[in-house]
Amino acid sequence: MNRHLARLYAIGQKSTRRIVGLMSGTSLDGLDVALCAISGAGEHTQVVLERFKTVDYTAEIKAEIRKVFARQTIDFQHLCLLNAWIGSLHAGMVNGCLAEWGVAAQDVDLIASHGQTVMHAPKILHGLADFPNATLQIGDGDHIAVATGILTVSDFRQKHIAAGGEGAPLAVYGDYFIFGKPGEHRILLNMGGIANFTYLPASMRPEEAFVTDTGPGNTLLDAFTRLAHPELAFDRDAALARQGAVCQPLLAALKANAFFAKPFPKTTGPELFGVDYVRAAQAESGTQALPTPDLLATLTRFSAETIAQAIHHCAAQAGVAVSDCVVYMSGGGMHNPLLVQWLKELIPATFKRTNDLGISGDAKEAVLFAILANETVAGGESDFGTRRGIPSVSMGKISFPG
Repeated sequence: MNRHLARLYAIGQKSTRRIVGLMSGTSLDGLDVALCAISGAGEHTQVVLERFKTVDYTAEIKAEIRKVFARQTIDFQHLCLLNAWIGSLHAGMVNGCLAEWGVAAQDVDLIASHGQTVMHAPKILHGLADFPNATLQIGDGDHIAVATGILTVSDFRQKHIAAGGEGAPLAVYGDYFIFGKPGEHRILLNMGGIANFTYLPASMRPEEAFVTDTGPGNTLLDAFTRLAHPELAFDRDAALARQGAVCQPLLAALKANAFFAKPFPKTTGPELFGVDYVRAAQAESGTQALPTPDLLATLTRFSAETIAQAIHHCAAQAGVAVSDCVVYMSGGGMHNPLLVQWLKELIPATFKRTNDLGISGDAKEAVLFAILANETVAGGESDFGTRRGIPSVSMGKISFPG
């Protein structure tokens, strides 16, 4: 037997596996690195987050990614080069974190790498009848495995699409395994560049679990903050947005897109919700001269209202009163006080953070990919059903370090 296969088999038999989860989202802030100790699998999964760090991307790294990020026309050679470059870059970041934490590579069983999304193209966005759902994450897993010496599981989203899903959101699997609680309706709301939520029923029946994107989270806020203030990566503490007022004509134009009328579950990305989307809404509403604080206030309200409307709609579909739910927030949006204030006004639920469940809201997505890798090597079957676009599959491609 190939020695790496033997190693993989042995990892699957262990009572506890140490897995490094990696996540780099559409906000392009940096690479989230979560060192997890995971025991069990499926509904018996238990996770201890040992260490966590976000390794910031430099301005140069962000600039290289943005050359291909969510663009219809790109330099194909640059995309090809970035696939290897991002893999090697992420490997170096992992090696740096392990050295900082005093953890030897041989003491880590797996790396779970999400990669860097550069294009998300579900059918509801591309509209091409002869083509399927598609998505593309770069940062080759073989480069990570070779440069770290650690077995790497990557490219999780492709199996989800092959099995009938849209490749996102994948949070439902990890959310169900580690955050579900009998007797409590839970909504796991993640507000990254794009916002999504997982509904976990009090019954804990996996076929009743539900996950969907809602629309923009921080992506538009970050983009227009950078345009007005290139020295700022985002509007920290909503300092600019709080100086402005919501422009109702622009808000109505932003919410008029057909995406919001499409049935749940659904996925989206910056391919739709980008600068051009807002510029078109401004032209339609005659608000091109809107001051930056007013624009940011309106975009914050746009995220809040579309998140709230999606939660209300899906709760009604599930026959659950929103007031009976507990919302656990994660992602960068949970640090935006104006966004959170408006969500609390719009959603009459109890609000907490996933920190209250033992997992940092900043680390949650990286931890969830570590859980997916754990399922790849040690999981069984959990029937999530198929009627809501949540195929029950084992995801990820395995790269050997040699």
